[in-house]
Amino acid sequence: MSDSRPTDEPIGAVVHRLSEQIPELVRSEIRLAQAELTQKGKRAGLGLGMFSLAGLLAFFAVAVLIATAVIALDLVLPLWAAGLIVAAALLVGALGAALGGRSEIQQATPPVPEHAVAGVKQDIATIKDHA
Repeated sequence: MSDSRPTDEPIGAVVHRLSEQIPELVRSEIRLAQAELTQKGKRAGLGLGMFSLAGLLAFFAVAVLIATAVIALDLVLPLWAAGLIVAAALLVGALGAALGGRSEIQQATPPVPEHAVAGVKQDIATIKDHA
């Protein structure tokens, strides 16, 4: 439908040709919407998985911090210092996973097939122009 020049074709033939092309157009727009939603769903799933990993790492960091506090009370310096280093590394990992998860979820939203919607709007505008 990219041909926008006027033709000498009778209106009945144009309407007939249009009625044959509309079902294929609708099917192709539906396929585009499905592909776009599938891609966004995968990104959202990856982002949620990364948030889950961030929660798990934060849980381990808290467990290590608690163990560090106990060790710090029992032994004065070397053991609790090692515990703090491990806890800090886990918290840095949790922060990285959380930021990565947030980035993935932001890329997956809004969960609307934007390209398909734009295509349908363009198709409607083209049909109106030719009608």
